[in-house]
Amino acid sequence: MTLRALAVATAVATYALVVLGSTVRVTESGMGCPGWPLCYGQLGPIDRFHALLEQSHRYLAAAVTIGVVATALIALRRRPRPVATRPALAGAGLIVVQIVLGAVTVFAHNAPPTVAAHLVTGLVLLSLVTVTAVAALAPHEEAPARGLGPLGWWATGGALLLLVSGSLVVDGGASATCPSWPGCPVAGVAGPLVALQLVHRGLGLAAGTAMLAFSVRAWRRWPATRGARPLAAATVALLAATGAIGAVTGLLRAPEVWQDAHLAAAAATLVAVGALASLGWLAGADGRPAVERPRGSGEGASASSAAR
Repeated sequence: MTLRALAVATAVATYALVVLGSTVRVTESGMGCPGWPLCYGQLGPIDRFHALLEQSHRYLAAAVTIGVVATALIALRRRPRPVATRPALAGAGLIVVQIVLGAVTVFAHNAPPTVAAHLVTGLVLLSLVTVTAVAALAPHEEAPARGLGPLGWWATGGALLLLVSGSLVVDGGASATCPSWPGCPVAGVAGPLVALQLVHRGLGLAAGTAMLAFSVRAWRRWPATRGARPLAAATVALLAATGAIGAVTGLLRAPEVWQDAHLAAAAATLVAVGALASLGWLAGADGRPAVERPRGSGEGASASSAAR
């Protein structure tokens, strides 16, 4: 299997793992298997819903581990894409940490700090495999100077921070504390859970603004970077979907299916903005002119023709 195919397949599987992990969390299936790595001493399948869901998550995690390690080995051995080697190796190192955190989470009986650490590590891993996939797929050309402007870093960092804050809302039991949107104008309702929910919504506004501005910038200023405009459009669409689902989730007092859909859309937004930022960094797009005209076209060509 080529590095490109394996990197993309691993990124897709990692995204599915994050979403399935959310399902395990919101359905409170984390202790469906009280032991680790086996479930009640069995490999499966298990005839109980919570146990089956938790064990399915573990099997998918095993598949992702194989994909991450294999991607790193191929990138290191063949080096067909040098820019893909570092994120691939970082992902392989992080997957070891994630496995340990998964075991600790079970042994700690799903203590909120371990659950939050497990999810945060999973999100960072998702970011790394996304970078690896983009680096493997992007056209192999040397940019004048690789780099990304501050807005790109703010957008990607904001997306990650927003997902982390959303995790804290769920793990802290604050999902249903504000049955309104975007504020929480409920008489007599106050306290740390409401504050946590409002902080998450405030971060959503700030991070969403940064991601929208970054997408618009990429659309307008990176026309020469292949794939930038589709990714910018996807980021905006996913951002809108995430906000809409989040609003419905709050208004409906956070039913499980809407919580799952909210995280799935948010994780997809993280992938899209991360891929856009990676593509821009690889191409050095922020260091290029806003519009690149081919030689012999545009105003210069017209002036040249008039001079003849």
